[in-house]
Amino acid sequence: MPSTPASPATRSVPAEPDRQTGGARQKGAARRTELAAYLRSRRARITPEDVGMPPGLRRRTPGLRREEVAQLAGVGVTWYTWLEQGRPINASVQVLDAVARVLQLDATEREHLYRLAGIPFVSEPNSDAETVGVESQGILDALDPLPAAIYNARYDVRATNATYRTLWPMTSIVARWERNVLYKLFTVPECCMTFVNSAEELPWMVAQVRRSYGRHVGEPAWESFIALMVKESPTFAQLWASGNVAAPGKRVKAFRHEGIGVINMTSMSLSIDGMAGHRFVVYTPVTEDDRLRIERLRQIGDPVVGCSLHGRPLSVIMAEREAAAASDCDKSA
Repeated sequence: MPSTPASPATRSVPAEPDRQTGGARQKGAARRTELAAYLRSRRARITPEDVGMPPGLRRRTPGLRREEVAQLAGVGVTWYTWLEQGRPINASVQVLDAVARVLQLDATEREHLYRLAGIPFVSEPNSDAETVGVESQGILDALDPLPAAIYNARYDVRATNATYRTLWPMTSIVARWERNVLYKLFTVPECCMTFVNSAEELPWMVAQVRRSYGRHVGEPAWESFIALMVKESPTFAQLWASGNVAAPGKRVKAFRHEGIGVINMTSMSLSIDGMAGHRFVVYTPVTEDDRLRIERLRQIGDPVVGCSLHGRPLSVIMAEREAAAASDCDKSA
């Protein structure tokens, strides 16, 4: 019997000796058989042209050859052959990610691949290209006057409703790459920090992002974001270095607004089907007084952005940005 290739990229080894019961062994064998058939069917639909390879000579079978899949994925040919033969070998998430990319699996197909391979934590595809549909925006708008938004796993703000924009007006006017909750919280001057219980919540938020990062290691958008945060915030760098992880969940957050006071809200996250890594985040006032403070804030037509020392009306900030944009256009004309 040939040995498993020692390629560093593979990092998959033959399974440990089987100590399962007869029923479990049969179930595992059936799952491996299904995985083998699934991989062969996905391979058959990908042509050399689909992956940038020359068509070459006439082929006896449709699709890519096994050795071509292995080469493009950076894994050993013997290992991939064993995988397609349904042999009892272990596969890492990283290796399956590489195979999934070569076979051009979509989100649903990728999830099915991991389940067949017995991977308990399904690696999410890169979600940066996901767009917020009209249905999701409609749900946000229907939740008004409760503040609500759609975040991705890095806390990028992808969509909001009117009350959310009233509470955090800067999300309405900054460039998309700046619409990140963590970036704002870790780079704002301490006097302008609206997060009252930040000492409790910021470590938890970083731990949550750390957990998600485990599914996106090596992705350019994630690596650039983490590098930026570590560079801009020593506090973030220290929390990131701790390696702590946390799962999403219900939290109580307190926010301070000039002229309004402290608003206590319970935040709850709900995943969104069809948008990997994205979630609805809805904020509910804890008490009736908190609800009334939100209502008072909604009635302010031109909210002040920032603290009493640095704060300026939103309209002034918007006018300055529009003037700067117009000036840039004139210079480039």
